[in-house]
Amino acid sequence: MTSPEQQLLLSSAAAWAQADPDPQTAAELEALLDAVRQGDAAAEAELRDRFSGPLLFGTAGLRAALGAGPNRMNRVVVRRAAAGVAAHALDLAAAGAGGAYVPRAVIGYDARHNSRVFAEETAAIFTAAGLQTFLMPSELPTPVLAYAVRALECEVGIMVTASHNPPQDNGYKVYLGGRAVAPEARGVQIVAPHDAGIAAHIAAVGSVDSIPLAAEGWTVLPESIEKDYVTAVAALADPAFTDRDLNIVLTPMHGVGGRTARAVLEAAGFGSVTMVERQAEPDPDFPTVAFPNPEEPGALDLALETAQETDADLVIANDPDADRVALAAKDPATGAWRMLRGDEVGTLLGAHLAARATAGGSTGGAVFANSIVSSRLLGRVAAAAGIAHVQTLTGFKWIARVPGLSYGYEEALGYCVAPAAVRDKDGISAGLLLAELAAATKAAGRTLFDLLDDAFLAHGLHAADQLSVRVASLPLLGEMMARLRSNPPQAFAGSPVATAVDLSQGFENLPPTDGLLYLTADSTRVIIRPSGTEPKLKCYLEVIEPVASAEGLPDAKATARVRLQAVRADVGAALGL
Repeated sequence: MTSPEQQLLLSSAAAWAQADPDPQTAAELEALLDAVRQGDAAAEAELRDRFSGPLLFGTAGLRAALGAGPNRMNRVVVRRAAAGVAAHALDLAAAGAGGAYVPRAVIGYDARHNSRVFAEETAAIFTAAGLQTFLMPSELPTPVLAYAVRALECEVGIMVTASHNPPQDNGYKVYLGGRAVAPEARGVQIVAPHDAGIAAHIAAVGSVDSIPLAAEGWTVLPESIEKDYVTAVAALADPAFTDRDLNIVLTPMHGVGGRTARAVLEAAGFGSVTMVERQAEPDPDFPTVAFPNPEEPGALDLALETAQETDADLVIANDPDADRVALAAKDPATGAWRMLRGDEVGTLLGAHLAARATAGGSTGGAVFANSIVSSRLLGRVAAAAGIAHVQTLTGFKWIARVPGLSYGYEEALGYCVAPAAVRDKDGISAGLLLAELAAATKAAGRTLFDLLDDAFLAHGLHAADQLSVRVASLPLLGEMMARLRSNPPQAFAGSPVATAVDLSQGFENLPPTDGLLYLTADSTRVIIRPSGTEPKLKCYLEVIEPVASAEGLPDAKATARVRLQAVRADVGAALGL
């Protein structure tokens, strides 16, 4: 006999299956229901999770595993999301300062399972709602969509992607632009109050059958939109850096960035680009990597093998939607290839762009920015060049909103080097400037690691590490943060905590966010926060070691490693690991 609670679950799932417009997910749900009725406890747990509540729409949009049910990514959830976004766009248009207008929207998608289906249904719903709608011509990188939002002066941009998440996931990323927002926020991912406004409209949507879908009326953009992006990005290459003698290995990691990234590099004069053959074409199952994220151990193994075989100078790796970029090079200190940390790449790009700005005789009001969890070194590089520097909350929705932004980065491999074209992280344009820097450095008989040492000698050795704690469910993150707040750590690596900040109360003009910041007497910094997209607690560690001379660098690096290990152990102890 079933309990009332179980009966409600079964009836809700049966109603969902009956209304589901997708035969595949409807059949999947029916099979799960049959298993529950036969007493399968695992099936019941799965069903409860799928119907534990609606997939929440936040500043990251939507992202979850594919499957039937309100707590998964599927056509029902996407249709409701599209209807909510359309209603919010129409509200903004009706309240327009210059009078009402017809909002314009552009929709992009990657090669993940169901991405194109979700994009096409969004186009049908937007069109039926009265938005002038453009659909990307094919599977393209997220930066091309972000470019199109600005280039086409659209009020709304949608990118169907789960970025570097596992293959079973998909997502729905929302940008606002055009007349809907202030000029510095055009083509940027949504923040409050827009996330809450869209969520309220989604909650007000009736049955999925009540959402109108147009049979036609949207415009499929020509392939030239990708060419326009390639032209705009290739133009970032500095004609003063004429040497292009660089052997590059490029991998899109089974994503959609390979063709576009290669076209940009070749248009800028880099003729020696070798693709990692087994990862060159889009494949939603990501067969050669355990996790399609360049940060994950082993993700670059094939690229590094190819680099060894081809005697390459540089490895450039994009994540599957190409909004992030990783870099690997041969470290002269060890003779081995290694991937550079996100903060190291952020520093190199900052120093390169600062040198380009000052070479013209004036920084021209340039502004650099990075997230609070990224290294403090960029701020020192900017100050030395007479460039303003701003610190933001984590996420490009904040970095890209910095007024006057000319360069911004976050340590998780996200870099914005051309905000006038793409006001978001862009792994393709960043990859181009990194190739330019590597070629100029090679021509001078030096390495990228030499450039990092230059920064350390000028500003102190900044060494960073990260500890991620994956948990079984999101509520556990709140419990861990509560324990830290009630029993805060007193020291890290033997240095007493001098400043402890609860970021949920706000900090240095930053909006409140769930996180904790600790600064010790010797300037060691620890920041702990829940991930915004995954069930992870993320801990960011940084130590600063003074360096008196080049001869002292090896010892300073060794000391910094020891200090970081001690900090990592203390963080683990504070978390009860």
